[in-house]
Amino acid sequence: MNYNKKSVEDVDVRGKRVLCRCDFNVPTKEGKITSDKRIVAALPTINYLREHGARVILCSHMGKPKNGFDPALSLQVVAQRLSELLGAEVKMSKDVAGEDSKRLAAELKDGEVMLLENTRFEKGETKNDPALSKALADLADLFVNDAFGSAHRAHSSTAGVAEHLPAVCGYLIAKEVGIMGKALADPERPFVAILGGAKVSDKLNVINNLLEKVDTLIIGGGMAYTFLAAKGYSVGSSLLDNEKIDYCREMMQKAEQKGVKLLLPIDTVVAKAFPDPIDGPIEVHTVAADAIPADCMGLDIGEKTRELFAAAAKSAKTVVWNGPMGVFENPVLAKGTIAVAQALADSEAVTIVGGGDSAAACEQLGFADRITHISTGGGASLEFLEGLELPGIACLQDK
Repeated sequence: MNYNKKSVEDVDVRGKRVLCRCDFNVPTKEGKITSDKRIVAALPTINYLREHGARVILCSHMGKPKNGFDPALSLQVVAQRLSELLGAEVKMSKDVAGEDSKRLAAELKDGEVMLLENTRFEKGETKNDPALSKALADLADLFVNDAFGSAHRAHSSTAGVAEHLPAVCGYLIAKEVGIMGKALADPERPFVAILGGAKVSDKLNVINNLLEKVDTLIIGGGMAYTFLAAKGYSVGSSLLDNEKIDYCREMMQKAEQKGVKLLLPIDTVVAKAFPDPIDGPIEVHTVAADAIPADCMGLDIGEKTRELFAAAAKSAKTVVWNGPMGVFENPVLAKGTIAVAQALADSEAVTIVGGGDSAAACEQLGFADRITHISTGGGASLEFLEGLELPGIACLQDK
């Protein structure tokens, strides 16, 4: 897949109606936005379009509405917050691509902004319905995709609309594909990838693809116990994916054949049971990775492993990290994840953190400004690491 895509800066937007797909899937509580991070992330592209005289038509999904309009998932709250951030009115349409949207789009003047209602209020959105794609395209002269978090979905507002309009990327997607694309295609070496999280099955293809590219692959989190079982170790009552033990053996053999260093935990923090509640008190001790008691489960990497993983990260020139090292929601079991985040923050390397829990950990710990790039898309960044074509990027014009 070619990641060298045209951006907003490569096209003339003045006087044009520009449909811009953003990621405004923000968390809300009792009708109020609890984090406006995703709205703020879209501002550079929106401001560029406004300053260059475009007539800006924004669209996004929010949540997973089941049956059409749902007041709890209306983008009205986004329009209000965006108006405050831009210091200018953002007109809100009552529909997605109906009469109200058409009227507002036709009335837009250069530099003005409107927002369509939640695209998933239309049943055809997630089915990439050609009629909805065409109706959205009819509102505009040009399409800009800036929603990396939805780029792995072939929906009407992420990919379908590009069949009818010239399509380019905004600054957010340009940054994602620029930094992550280069890391995978032409990394500065040594290139180290760190994978964590619960299940091997979630990252089967990621592991396989990364073994083609990296110098060192580090595996932590719940998925490490299936690898340890594949080495013949007893893992007690730790999370274990029995059906993937052979796969783990194959991946260890592949690493050996490719000359890739595969690092697994050498010690682990264990407890008799999973913490309940997840952030509640828990009694733990540390054992060697090949000596997990039958009545215990591994819940974080141990101190020696933290040192091993941190040293590998610090010796790298490029590091990609996706997935926590343990049950990091519990302060007692967060030390492994903190150690990895700290190693990346202290590193001189190009450091890239995939979305989801790893990104949350870096932000919570205050390391975000010391990481080269924190991806805005969890699922999208994983599929990117798998080497899959992302429909919302593939549909954009090549440079």
